Amino acid sequence: MPKRAAEETGPQKAARTSLSGAPPAKVVEWGDADKDMDLKIEGGMEGRVGDDYESEEEIVELGDEEGEHMEGIKEEKDGESNKNGAQQIYVPGKSRALEPGEILEPDPTTYEMYHKVNMPWPCMSVDILQDKLGNERRSYPATMYVVTATQAMRPKDNELLVLKLSSLKKTLEKDENEQDSDADSDSDDDFSGDPILESEVIPLRSTTNRIRTNTLTSRSDRYYTATMHENGEVCIFDVGAQMRAFDTPGYVIPKTAKRPQQVVKAHGNVEGYGMDWSPLEQNGALLTGDVSGRVYLTKNTGSKWTTDRQEFQASDASIEDIQWSKSERTVFSTAGVDGYIRIWDTRAKNHTPALSVVASKTDVNVISWCEKIDYLLASGHDDGVWGVWDLRNFRPNKQPSPVVSYDFHKKPITAISFDPLDESIVAVASEDNTVTLWDLAVEADDEEVRQQQAGNDQLKDIPPQMMFGHWQRDVKDVCWHRQIPGTLLSTGSDGMNVWKTISV
Repeated sequence: MPKRAAEETGPQKAARTSLSGAPPAKVVEWGDADKDMDLKIEGGMEGRVGDDYESEEEIVELGDEEGEHMEGIKEEKDGESNKNGAQQIYVPGKSRALEPGEILEPDPTTYEMYHKVNMPWPCMSVDILQDKLGNERRSYPATMYVVTATQAMRPKDNELLVLKLSSLKKTLEKDENEQDSDADSDSDDDFSGDPILESEVIPLRSTTNRIRTNTLTSRSDRYYTATMHENGEVCIFDVGAQMRAFDTPGYVIPKTAKRPQQVVKAHGNVEGYGMDWSPLEQNGALLTGDVSGRVYLTKNTGSKWTTDRQEFQASDASIEDIQWSKSERTVFSTAGVDGYIRIWDTRAKNHTPALSVVASKTDVNVISWCEKIDYLLASGHDDGVWGVWDLRNFRPNKQPSPVVSYDFHKKPITAISFDPLDESIVAVASEDNTVTLWDLAVEADDEEVRQQQAGNDQLKDIPPQMMFGHWQRDVKDVCWHRQIPGTLLSTGSDGMNVWKTISV
């Protein structure tokens, strides 16, 4: 995962000069880009958030729930229509560059929900905490619990942020041609209150390259959250006390809950990006990989955390991402800057890979193991290409081909994620400032797709499987909310976006 360090963040770096002088954080709702809406701030973040920074170039929309391919994105200059007075679709890497004063205008009829959270510092990795509010939640207002961590200018200013986002209302605007169906809608969807942010802060000693939560142990109230740092340390926290503080009035968080349960120092002072929790180990098992090619396994024995002394290593190429198998307790995969995807078994005495496959001539930045079909693995590369592999075709001394491969993005892929509830849907983030959503179940020769492409020359350059595009500045991470179907959380240099399209 390419890192965007604090020193590269431009205006945000200079905007925060002191904690006492920092402006409040904000949530920007759909249609509120020009409003100043102060959040309700509670808990440890009060007086500690800032950088009232908003982007006018918000979102790109490329599809709708009926499978119609690419509609809605407008390019406008100073609020005026383009020369021909018609909408134009913005296609990353293909459309002309925006001119000064020119903005991307999103189509509000294509987002069921969109909220933007501005952060005190850039947060380049994010994850969602499993909660006890139930699964398959589709009504509004929505609530979610999130963890992220900062990339501040000074190491001592860094923080792990535990957030509760509530009163997230439906923001969909109906098309003027759509019949009004308010009488049939759930009254909860008409909630008109302001979104609420509550937060707790845990101080950190270094910039965080990646953060990941354990969805398995959270079911037993152990909200294990791991942070991988620029100084080489890996910290394991239990943020259960912070979760209780959100929903238990008067609860005081113990001081011990703001300290890590374990600090993994096996990597020395070598930083890393690859990290993943096992979805099958009840007590918690964490893999971490660094830029020298070493991978370490840390497990909770029930009474303490232990890290294996012997590393897993195949080369000195940086480990960019790690994914545990969703069905085999001892199997995991790694992605490296040497272009390899490797499959490992923790039981191997020599700690070397069982299989190695060349996936790209460039860096393999990110991988995602499908939860629904355990032999599918998606990978995203530094040349902008991403694809899906059938692991049944991975064999010694044989080079497989991906099941599907797309070169739509022309800049490095920074995040990739299978929808945990739908094996055919994949979210892909890129350095071209977009997150695209893909439906791999769409057939390339679909008659409806051909008709749409015939009626719009701009659609001919777009794969029929791509159904939506979301614009976000310097987007680095994206994840699905497994309890709120179709909802995504993405993070970039201008904050976090919480969004749900009508396409998924």
